[in-house]
Amino acid sequence: MGYISSLLLKFGVDSTLARYLSILLMVLLIVIICIVANFITKKVVIRIITKIVNNSKFQWDNMLLERKVFHKLSHIVPPIIIYYFAPTFPSFQYLIEKGAGAYLIIMGLIIINGSLNAMNDIYQTYEISKTKPVKGYIQVVKIMVITFGVIMTIANLIGKSPLILLSGIGALSAVFMLVFRDSLLGLVAGIQLSTNDMVKVGDWIEMPKYGANGDIIDISLNTVKVQNFDKTITMIPSYALISDSFINWRGMQASGGRRIKRSLFIDTNSISFCTEEMIRDFKNIHYLSDYIISKEREIAAYNTKNNINSSNPVNGRALTNIGVFRAYISNYLQNHPGVNQKMALMVRQLAPSEHGLPMEIYAFTNDITWDIYESVQSDIFDHLFAVAPKFGIQLFQSPSGNDLKIFADT
Repeated sequence: MGYISSLLLKFGVDSTLARYLSILLMVLLIVIICIVANFITKKVVIRIITKIVNNSKFQWDNMLLERKVFHKLSHIVPPIIIYYFAPTFPSFQYLIEKGAGAYLIIMGLIIINGSLNAMNDIYQTYEISKTKPVKGYIQVVKIMVITFGVIMTIANLIGKSPLILLSGIGALSAVFMLVFRDSLLGLVAGIQLSTNDMVKVGDWIEMPKYGANGDIIDISLNTVKVQNFDKTITMIPSYALISDSFINWRGMQASGGRRIKRSLFIDTNSISFCTEEMIRDFKNIHYLSDYIISKEREIAAYNTKNNINSSNPVNGRALTNIGVFRAYISNYLQNHPGVNQKMALMVRQLAPSEHGLPMEIYAFTNDITWDIYESVQSDIFDHLFAVAPKFGIQLFQSPSGNDLKIFADT
């Protein structure tokens, strides 16, 4: 800077003005050098590294590239240049060196964090990661690194040894834990919730323990605010979301389908073999005609092959009204416009109980909106309740007062 000042004085510039101009020109020179160095690093060095990585047979370097670890390294160059130019400004040398040092530590933390994320990505490419995940261990390392980095940054800024800060923190930790217990728990919970992407604003969660069943509208340090579907607000401690179980319906919302899982209870006394008349009627049902013709051929071929006397339906194979009804429900769902055909769809029998034989429908609607979901579900069961008698099927329900009255009158 003295050289610049002397040049200005040779050109007849006032000494005071020359001093300020030399400082300004030196600052501009440093800025230009930093910009050029950063440009060269990003546009030349990083491009060369990217090309090498893309042509490499290894996968781990691709993970580092995706996490932009190499790009973040380019940010180290400007503060190093500023640090070495600090003696040029004796009056501000101390502040410049401390600021550049703090920036280097912070960038170091960011680079280490990106490298740890890349390590987790690399590990997940191996089959062992499914049974032995290391994400939790990496998070612990991150916390330790960040803590150490914060201590180093503060120690650098105040010009004290990190050991002094560590001893002071140790003495105050008990007081902090007592006074700021909820805040510290909330802070740790917030980090875990964010890192693991467990919840976010807009998610529908269900947590019966706290009476919460609705959308998250706010996440703060200590609480998570949930607006229930009855428009009431439930406040849940942040740490409760990592210590207690809850349901997050985000997966359902993202899938585009909402599950129907409901049963019809069949009176077992109404289950029987199909008569010829019933089979003729079933052939006239749109969703059953092909099924009945195919099944008749299959059963006839089986009985003929095994020389079975089909005059008695107990022998060999025969159609039952419950089996035909199950096939009808399946075909009906496969042709229903409100049912998602790309997701699981089945009609199955569950274990019979005192309430009859449960015929469970397991399917997904193609719309997750609550009112549309309920409308589709109701439409399906309205139809099935109405058509069940056409198959000779009686649906079970416990006797009501009116049933007992009719029985007494007869």
